[in-house]
Amino acid sequence: MSREKLVVIGNGMAGMKCVDEIIRLAPNKFRITVFGNEQHPNYNRILLSKVLQGDSSIDSIVINDWSWYEERGIHLYTGETVAHIHSDSQYVTTLSGIRADYDHLIIATGSSAFIPPIAGVHKSGVISFRNIDDCKTMIEYAKKYKKAAVIGGGLLGLEAARGLLNLGMETDVIHNAPYLMNRQLDRMSSDMLRKELEEQGMRFWLSRETESITGLNRAKGIRFTNGSSLEADLIVISVGIRPNVELAQKSGIDTNRAIIVDDYMRTSKPYIYAVGECAEHRGVAYGLVAPLYEQGKVLAKSICGHISEPYLGSVPYAQLKVSGVEVFSVGEIRPEEAETAIQQFDGIRGTYKKVTMKEGTVRGAILFGDTAEGTTLLGLVKRRAAVAELIAPPSVGGSSANDELAANMPERETVCACNAVNKSAIMCAVIEDGLQTLEQVRDRTKASSSCGGCRPIVAAIVHYSLQHGKGALEAAVPPICSCTDTSHEMLKQYIAANQTSTIHELKTTLGWKSFSGCNVCSSALQYYLELYHPETTIRDRNITAECSFNVDTAPTNPDLISGLHAEFDSVSLRSELQSCCASLLFPAPVKAAITSSIQYPVGILVHDIGITGAPAGWEIYAGGHAEHPVKQGQLIAVAESNMQALALSAALLQLYRENAEFGERMWKWVERAGIIDIREIILDSRCQVELNRRAQLAAAAQQRMEGLGEGICSNR
Repeated sequence: MSREKLVVIGNGMAGMKCVDEIIRLAPNKFRITVFGNEQHPNYNRILLSKVLQGDSSIDSIVINDWSWYEERGIHLYTGETVAHIHSDSQYVTTLSGIRADYDHLIIATGSSAFIPPIAGVHKSGVISFRNIDDCKTMIEYAKKYKKAAVIGGGLLGLEAARGLLNLGMETDVIHNAPYLMNRQLDRMSSDMLRKELEEQGMRFWLSRETESITGLNRAKGIRFTNGSSLEADLIVISVGIRPNVELAQKSGIDTNRAIIVDDYMRTSKPYIYAVGECAEHRGVAYGLVAPLYEQGKVLAKSICGHISEPYLGSVPYAQLKVSGVEVFSVGEIRPEEAETAIQQFDGIRGTYKKVTMKEGTVRGAILFGDTAEGTTLLGLVKRRAAVAELIAPPSVGGSSANDELAANMPERETVCACNAVNKSAIMCAVIEDGLQTLEQVRDRTKASSSCGGCRPIVAAIVHYSLQHGKGALEAAVPPICSCTDTSHEMLKQYIAANQTSTIHELKTTLGWKSFSGCNVCSSALQYYLELYHPETTIRDRNITAECSFNVDTAPTNPDLISGLHAEFDSVSLRSELQSCCASLLFPAPVKAAITSSIQYPVGILVHDIGITGAPAGWEIYAGGHAEHPVKQGQLIAVAESNMQALALSAALLQLYRENAEFGERMWKWVERAGIIDIREIILDSRCQVELNRRAQLAAAAQQRMEGLGEGICSNR
């Protein structure tokens, strides 16, 4: 079968992350052509400052080398600029005359440095700092000249300035605000940053507006609007970015500041998508790697025909690390936006921490000097956690601050936001796979491989894992009950790996303290035995009563079961779901609710699983709870038919069966596992099929064993 033609305009981080996801999901679906206007394969633009600072080489920041494209059959054109998109005939043409037809087109043109209208800004010796060529130019200038100036005291400007200092140039930074990084920091943290950088050799000109670049044929300096001036042989402009939208505009694609896209990254033209810094979603164009990667994953699933959760936006954050100075900022930090919940200053260690709140929830944070808590605070801001969660956990005796943070961080908490890597994945790489260094863990898991901001906490988790070994994985995991030292996870792993078929054998082998056990551990043992060995385990009826599956259904409106709404037959879907799941045992009672329309509510959002007919299809929610504490269900997916809704729901329930601990209600499991990770698994077609297969096998095996059990009882 012939492959569909996919053309990608842009060879940057966002576009290639999307291509990588597409190949992972559907390796044989597309014939892929990529156009990049630079003469390089895909590289990590964020780490250009590390090249300037001497911490990395250009080769070391390449993400996908030439062989990566060749091995995947990707036709890469470097040094080529696409001049026009012929959307009616579905092909693109480049300035050099190359034509490429497409069935699907992804625009990932990124952004360029914003060049303000300053007189003389186009003179020789004035450059921006956006790509490898800019980096090479700065290195060459440093060999000939000694005075440099950076216009812009934001994140990129300071990183460029630090690089110029490392190259041996005298460096001045000009900023039009009264303090550095004024969009990300408060006055106190900014003053701390300024002091540190001044000690390293930077000079600052704050609250200054540049009027012109002086010099006849090339730049010689800067004149300010107040009449003062500054000598400089090299001037770097770093005052912001501008999305590259010219190609889209002249091709008739709707744009605003960037290319307008919907929740699935679709533009106004059919079969054309946009992702990355050139895309504007719900009025926002992002310039950070984590949101761009999130967009790429959503687009990849959508373009491959997989059911995908929509992209609903991201919480942007900033991270700076220059010559030992670490800064992190996220969310609402200004006094007019939120109140201060925590403010801590340590003059001896040179650290600062500020967390803001609004309406009892965490809204923002600033860290200076020690950013190990950054990913934890980012998570709190993302889910608007209650301020009570800011209370520090008990100290671990004798450990460093980072080790203490690593020890107390929840196992499933995201550590690397860019690549969605959690603590557990890092610890398993060290403890189970035998990795010894941060670099090995980075290469295996991708944690800290993008912006590098999470590097301190990744290093701390690696160090903590090496120190404590398997005990580190088990330390925060309590035993099932007082009858044993065995945790739920340890018990599950043992039963899965062994053919033990009775509770008596398990208690003997695992050294139960109280051999008679209790209702808690006996029920857990019975449940896990059936979960992993359904073909040999006869169900204890006492457990079935505690872990039932029930479905509530609102009366179906006969008027809706016609025409476009014929698929929204809640009675039929209820019957199918009940048939699939009624014979399965669950970790805790599961209550489901199904209704054909939101006009007939049955508490969809306060059930363990809720399904309702909506204009886009069946909406499937999970994790609701009607009793204290009341929890609102979260959207898992939208299904287009009864069959799809059944497959998604059954896969979700089987994932819950396998991953939850015995006695853990679904809402607790959803919060612990994370809704994003659950969606990722459920919406992956291969995972979904496999989960449904295992559910069917378990149901069939249990039905056979129930029949056998009844036969034995009747013979007795």
